[in-house]
Amino acid sequence: MERRCFLKIAAISSAGAGLLTQTHEVVAKGISFQAFPGKTQGQCYAPPANPVILTSLTDLFKIGPGPSSSHTIAPLRISSNFREAIAALPPETLNKAQSIEAHLFGSLSATGKGHRTDRAILAGLLGQKPETCDTELMDALADTRKQYVTTIQGKTFTVGNDTIVWDKIDHPYPFANTLVMRLVSVDGTTLFEREYYSPGGGFFQWKGQPAPDRGQPVYPYGNMADFRRLARDRNRSLSEIILDNEKAVMKTGEAEIFTHLDLVLKTMEDGVTQGLSEEGLLPGPFPFYRKAKRVYESARNAPAGDGFMTQLSSYALAVSEGNAAGRLAVTAPTLGSAGTMPALVYLMKNQLKLSQDALRHGLLAAGLVGFLCKNNASVAGAEVGCQGEIGVASAMAAAMLTHATGAPLEATEIAATMALEHHLGMSCDPVGGFVLIPCIERNAFGAIKAYNAHLLAKNEIAAQHWEDLDRVILAMLETGKALPTPFKEMGTGGLGVTMVDC
Repeated sequence: MERRCFLKIAAISSAGAGLLTQTHEVVAKGISFQAFPGKTQGQCYAPPANPVILTSLTDLFKIGPGPSSSHTIAPLRISSNFREAIAALPPETLNKAQSIEAHLFGSLSATGKGHRTDRAILAGLLGQKPETCDTELMDALADTRKQYVTTIQGKTFTVGNDTIVWDKIDHPYPFANTLVMRLVSVDGTTLFEREYYSPGGGFFQWKGQPAPDRGQPVYPYGNMADFRRLARDRNRSLSEIILDNEKAVMKTGEAEIFTHLDLVLKTMEDGVTQGLSEEGLLPGPFPFYRKAKRVYESARNAPAGDGFMTQLSSYALAVSEGNAAGRLAVTAPTLGSAGTMPALVYLMKNQLKLSQDALRHGLLAAGLVGFLCKNNASVAGAEVGCQGEIGVASAMAAAMLTHATGAPLEATEIAATMALEHHLGMSCDPVGGFVLIPCIERNAFGAIKAYNAHLLAKNEIAAQHWEDLDRVILAMLETGKALPTPFKEMGTGGLGVTMVDC
């Protein structure tokens, strides 16, 4: 394509995202348009004007059964919420009820079977919670012939395969992943309904949902430029800002915050340990074998450099394989990317011998990156492709390692920026909708890139580094908007097509 045509198309596609403006005002360091002779003027960076971030660490780092945060954890949380809503209905409404229906739309319908979405919904209706979910029950729910009885406020319901309705892939709802839950009477009348959305990372919301009861942050910020100014002007460290905000927003204490972070770290480490001991086939419609244990064992006889990379890759593979098998994992930021950060956590604890306190503070830096990506772009493969999952996970891991090893805020941001920048454009193209190909191996590559970004950031001169995190996050959003729908978790583009024989 001729360059002039490309620039025109880019300008048109970017206009809807609000990234290109006629102003040349820059709040973070960028390259002047005057440096490019002959380039069409007017394509300039518009700094994000975002609301204050209220996302919490407990929001971001959720624990639940795999294989997908948007397709497994969120639907489980949604059906659990719907169960609670039913329990709060007047007795006269419950007495008229006959059944419960769960209508799946968009990517939930397209790839939900491969992601155990139906099982997650049934588990939530049966009273399961993500953090303590019985993974053996999730495995048993694979038998679609079985019916299960559950009692809600004295009313008995039978749930099973008939509860799930695989509805339209193309739909008018505002979010790609939409789940409509209904309480239905004997004559088919809808007695109660909620329209739920799964925007990625295990988050969920519903239409008309009231604002949560949360406090205001001590240090309000909406983007990384704001955060840098706060740190400089208030003379506060990254950890201090994130911790103080968490306490204020969630109305909790430091002990409770660290308790959650310790559980997150333990779940990540346990995932590596368990995965390195397992062999055999992973659940799926085609034979897919675990390899984390074999890769780990081969690292023992490899040269030092190769051995390190092989070991780090095996850690990521171990957690990703466990996640694919439906075991408990941490959204970091999603379950599709659940192996990337744990690989670095395992390295930091067992090889770098960092303290528990350093690991906690590393998670705070990872949380900052996750907050910015979640609020200023997306972490959902269904919205921006795999760059929002593995790309963000790699950026979070790079920031975590860099901050935990004592680097300043500038280096921590550069590490996250580099890791995310070099995942831009990555599509989400799961084969058959299963978190097997290419998801498991992508976690290993995300971990390697995170470590490399950490090394480069430590040796960078901050004043000479052009890219900043805000600009790269907006580039991810812009790229994600341009990705065709088949390349956003639908399993109908890329490897989702080329790996399948007809």
